[in-house]
Order: sequence, then C-alpha cells, then structure tokens
Amino acid sequence: MTTYLVTGAAGFIGSALVRHLVARGGAGSRLDTAADTSGDDGAFDRASDRSDEAVRVVSVDAFTYAADPERLRSAGGEPAHRLVRLDVNDVAGVSALLDEERPAVVFHLAAETHVDRSIDGPGAFLQANTVGTFNLLEAVRRYWQGLPAAERAAFRLVNVSTDEVYGSLGPTGVFDESSPYAPRSPYSASKAAADHFAGAYFHTFGLPVMTTHAANNYGPFQFPEKLVPLAINRALAGESVPMYGDGAQVRDWLHVDDHARGLVAVAERGAPGATYLMGGGHELPNRALLERLLGHLNDLAPGRGDYRRLIRSVADRPGHDRRYAVDSSRAEAELGWRRRVPFDDGLRDTVRWYVENQAWVRSVTERYDLGRLGLGVAAGGARRP
Repeated sequence: MTTYLVTGAAGFIGSALVRHLVARGGAGSRLDTAADTSGDDGAFDRASDRSDEAVRVVSVDAFTYAADPERLRSAGGEPAHRLVRLDVNDVAGVSALLDEERPAVVFHLAAETHVDRSIDGPGAFLQANTVGTFNLLEAVRRYWQGLPAAERAAFRLVNVSTDEVYGSLGPTGVFDESSPYAPRSPYSASKAAADHFAGAYFHTFGLPVMTTHAANNYGPFQFPEKLVPLAINRALAGESVPMYGDGAQVRDWLHVDDHARGLVAVAERGAPGATYLMGGGHELPNRALLERLLGHLNDLAPGRGDYRRLIRSVADRPGHDRRYAVDSSRAEAELGWRRRVPFDDGLRDTVRWYVENQAWVRSVTERYDLGRLGLGVAAGGARRP
C-alpha cells in the first residue's frame, strides 16, 4: 500500500487531490458514494486514472475558516482515508503523524490563499504560509533522514505554490520555470518565501522537494469568497456581481481536477529540486469571464432576466496584478501531463454544480462575512492612506 499525506486537505484544491488519490486506488479504496449528496466532485474520467496499487491517503487540515470536511466525504474512511485535524506549525504533531503513517509522498497545500484578506491581515499569511512551510520542512526532513535507504530514495515532497509569485505580466509573454520572482501582494510574498525555503532544503539537505505553480483554479467546492463562486452565488441571489476596476485583468483558468492530476504526475515522475508550471491554456479578462459565467447561468437557472446585467465595477484591489499566464511545456514534456477538461465544458459544469449545491454554499458561508476585503484596511482598523 502506498500512503500519501496531504496538508490543507479540506481546502478546495487539497480536497480535489484527496478525492483523486483515493479514486485511483480502485477496489483498494472504500468510497462512501452512497452517502454523498453533494453532487459530482469532478469532471475527470476516473477509470483512466486508476492504479493497481492499494492507496491510503492521510488528510491533514487545521480547519480554518475556508476548510470544510464535506469536501472529503466521498473519500470515505479507513483503510483508504484518514482525516486528522492538525496545524502544520505543530512540528511535534506532524512528526508523530509522519512516523505513524510513514507516507511515501507528502503534498503540501496548507495555506491562506485569499489575496484580499492578505492585504488587510498580512501577518496571518506570513505565519500560515511561510512559517508553516518552514515547520513542515523541518518535520519532513527529520522523518526523511530516518527512513531506510530505499524508502529515503523513493520519498517525495510536493510543495504547491502559485503563479502569483512571479508578479504581473504585460500584454504578451508567459511565466516559465526560469521567470524571476516578483511578488506584489502579501499573499504572493508569503508563498514566495515558502518556495525559497523549499528550494534551500533541497540544495542544503538534499530533501527531494519539487515546487509547482498553477494558473487560477476553478471547479466545485471552491470557497465562495473567490471570483467564480462569488459571482454565481451573488447572481442567484439577485445581488450585484462585483468586478474589480475595469475588469481587464487577464487570468488563465485551470480546472481543479486537471491540477490534481498534475500534482500526482509531479510526485510520480518529477525530478527532485525541479519546478513545474501548469496552466489552463485559456486566458480571459475578468469581464469576459464574468459574462461567460453568467451566460451559462442564464441557461441553467433561467427566469430571472439576464444575469449579466448584475455586473458592477467596484474599487480595484491595491497593487492588483494585471495579467498571469504560464508555460506548461515542461510538465507536458517531462511528466506527460495534459489538460483534459475543456474550459467551456468545465465552466458550465461548475456553474451547474453551484446551482445544484446551494445548500453547501449556505453551510459554509453562514459563519463567514463575504463583505469586501482588501481595500487597505489593516487588521487593527487603520485605513490605508
């Protein structure tokens, strides 16, 4: 049995990875599908992703505001899946869990990710993303150094980062593995620092860590503070759909299930110390994305007029990056990774999922204020000059 440990497993991307890993185990996994009433958890073809090996996934999460165990319900329970409440900053706890479970691969996704929130409270991002990654690296290094030679040689750590560490592109060009870091928000700065620690642990200690950077993800179970679910849910409620500034900021969009497959490919075929980028191959200005998204909503939840009329320009985010795009050619050439979810199909399926799963949206937002963040109001209440 191959054991995988996933940090940040109850988050949007982490949970998609867990569902994918458990599904790959085929008959060796116990999926609680009969109890899953939350809708389809992805558009990928599970049959083609099955592995002959038995798989065990250990899901680790501190359960901060954006985490939700409902995302992991279809992963089932023992022996295929175990869920542990644990903060990666708890080095002793993480070390004990590593010694107990003896994973062959650790996927590190635990992070604070909302850029607007990082503007208002950057300290939490420094602690969760930078210090948290450092503490995880320390625990993993000690575990890895104590493994027998064969297990030590086979072990891998995948550090999941973001394309935002590279800063902002002009109207042309793409980020690749040689692009210099130029973070422009507290969020991206905290992730950039974490990446540098990961690289240092490879070069200094030989820890077999690989770092990934992906384009903007979309898909089911994304927390409703992010652009795609926020737009869908506000439109369904008949509320205005906010668009930052002129809406000309360009983003590349990758389905979360394609990202999950890419992370597994990195763990299985990536070179220790290497960096891999995964893009969606589909750039859109934010205004065009919102119009396409709400156009699908017109078809899937008709009877309330044209939802696109609800788009409203609001004050832009301070330091808002203008454009991101990544070159996926290294991941494609070295790992054999390919996107499988066509953008329009994936976007429409995502809209349908939110229309059909409004009960889940209510369950995760009833304890959270979705009011505007990121206008320069500090955690202590002082407004940015």
